[in-house]
Amino acid sequence: MAHTLYDRTIAFAGICQAIKLVQKIARDGTCDSNELEACLNSISVTDPSNTVEIYGNEANLKLGLETLATEIDNTPSGNEITRYLVSVMALERKLSGRRDSMAQLGDRIDTIKRQTGHYELLDDQMVSNLASIYLDIISPLGPRIQVTGTPAHLQQPQVQHKVRALLLAAVRSAVLWRQVGGKRRHLIFGRKQMVEQAKILLARC
Repeated sequence: MAHTLYDRTIAFAGICQAIKLVQKIARDGTCDSNELEACLNSISVTDPSNTVEIYGNEANLKLGLETLATEIDNTPSGNEITRYLVSVMALERKLSGRRDSMAQLGDRIDTIKRQTGHYELLDDQMVSNLASIYLDIISPLGPRIQVTGTPAHLQQPQVQHKVRALLLAAVRSAVLWRQVGGKRRHLIFGRKQMVEQAKILLARC
C-alpha cells in the first residue's frame, strides 16, 4: 500500500474513530451503529487494494477525521483520547514484535470472516467474539487500558464487549498506520499536516 500523507491520515483517523467510540460507549452506553460497523468491519479486511477500502469509504471515517482534526490534546475529552491513543500504539508495538501473537490473531480473524457468513457483524455474538480476541491475544501484551466512563454502563457485558471489540479495531488501524509508513516522528512533527489533510477530507464528506 502507498506511503502517502493521505494513507497515514486515513489509518490514523481509523484509530481515532475506534477510540472516540470507546469513549462514547463508556460514557453513554451506546453509539452510532454505522460508525461502529465501519470500525469493526475493518478488522476482517486483510487484503485490501488500497487503504480507504478497509473502512469502505472516506465518509465512514467522518467521526475519526473530526476527532483527529479537533480533539487531540485540545480539550479534557481530547486528553482522554490521547491517553487511549498512546496505549493503543504501545500495544501495537508489542504485537508487531510477537510473531506468535500475530499468527494467533490471523487465525482468529479468519474464523471471524467465516462467521460473518452466518451472523450480522453487529450481532451480540459477533461483537462478543471480537471482544474475546482482544482479551485473549492483545490485552496480555501490555498494561490494561483503563477505560473511564459511567460505572452503570461499564458494568454491562454488552458494553464491555463493544469496548474491547473497538480496542481491537483501534489496534488493527494502528497496524495499518505502521504498514503505510506511519512512525512516531509523524505524530510529533507531522501532526499539523495530518490535521490539514483531515480537514480536506471532511470537506469532501
